[in-house]
Amino acid sequence: MVTEARAYWKGHIRLSLVTFPVHLYPAITDAQKVKLHKITKGNNERVHYQDTTESEGAVKKQNIVKGYEYDKGHYIELDDEELKKLKVESKHTIDLVQFTDIRDIDPIYFDKPYYIVPDGELAVEAYVTLRNALRDTKKVALGQITINGHERIGAIKACDKGLIMETLRYNEEVRSASKYFDDISEDVKPNKDQMDLAEQLIKTKTGKFDPKAFKDTYQEGLMEIIQAKLAHRKVNLPKGKEPPQKVVNIMDALKRSLAEAKKKPTGTAKKKPTKKTKGKAA
Repeated sequence: MVTEARAYWKGHIRLSLVTFPVHLYPAITDAQKVKLHKITKGNNERVHYQDTTESEGAVKKQNIVKGYEYDKGHYIELDDEELKKLKVESKHTIDLVQFTDIRDIDPIYFDKPYYIVPDGELAVEAYVTLRNALRDTKKVALGQITINGHERIGAIKACDKGLIMETLRYNEEVRSASKYFDDISEDVKPNKDQMDLAEQLIKTKTGKFDPKAFKDTYQEGLMEIIQAKLAHRKVNLPKGKEPPQKVVNIMDALKRSLAEAKKKPTGTAKKKPTKKTKGKAA
């Protein structure tokens, strides 16, 4: 089914007594990003990295082990054999043990997305059954998956014509928000006029999310500099935005922002239905 990419993970999805083989493919890529290397100025030779210490200089690979710093400058050595015993055995099955609403999962827990593809024609029927069941019930299937020796939580949901799995962070990996927001008082109450203006501004700028509308201006600018240098021409970069002005009066700033937003509508905000379309499904 997918021939141009190499599967990142191969295994099975199991729901009770139903099991079918699948392949996982990363849903995101940085292949289009411009990668820069360290080189010497003038003769353009690549700068290579070497494992060194202050006392020994270059260190041979066989003399390097992993260590845990239990105190400043003091380490406990751990050898590969000890670490191998801790590695989770490479399970090749995602056991679906729970189903939940996507809204019940805080977005901060989402880590990396992977497309799930059925492995062979015999897997398609079970695959489509799971996809349709998740789509109809609007649920997400939860299980655990071992990737590169590390066990992760996997959340599987319907996506387009197939399934997508997002690995989730464990609870211990997520910092509590409360300690960062403790100094923000709930007693601060903006006045009604300010809130009305802020909500109007939001409504004016509301539209359907289109990822193509957002550009990585740094990457585009970087490519322009490189192409200009290769072509021995002047670099043509867009004019940068003016630095934000210091807000002195929130009401005045909101009024000016709303006026500007009305001049430049997003073009994607919902329009009121005309008499011909009123009451009909979109």
